[in-house]
Amino acid sequence: MAKAIEITDANFAEVINSDKPVLVDFWAEWCGPCKMIGPAVEQLAGEYEGKAIVAKMDVDMNAQVPAQFGIRSIPTLMVFKNGKMVDKVIGAVAKSVLEQKLAAHL
Repeated sequence: MAKAIEITDANFAEVINSDKPVLVDFWAEWCGPCKMIGPAVEQLAGEYEGKAIVAKMDVDMNAQVPAQFGIRSIPTLMVFKNGKMVDKVIGAVAKSVLEQKLAAHL
């Protein structure tokens, strides 16, 4: 079963420039809502294996990309297609909400 991939400031551009939609979960170790949504993100990674890329970025370890996108509250989840942000969700939401956002860009 696929897991969400860890991405960094260094490989972010490379990952989001995929021909598949990319869901990026911006999170931090100390964030309660991030921990609540984490299992759903991991499940999506398995369910969408081969169809989409599911990635996580620790905002404490990577400051550049979160700053570039003006991320002030976490979790923030963004969907990218061909390198462009096409959707975003802020806060812990139901897995079905994330699934809808991702499926809309397949």
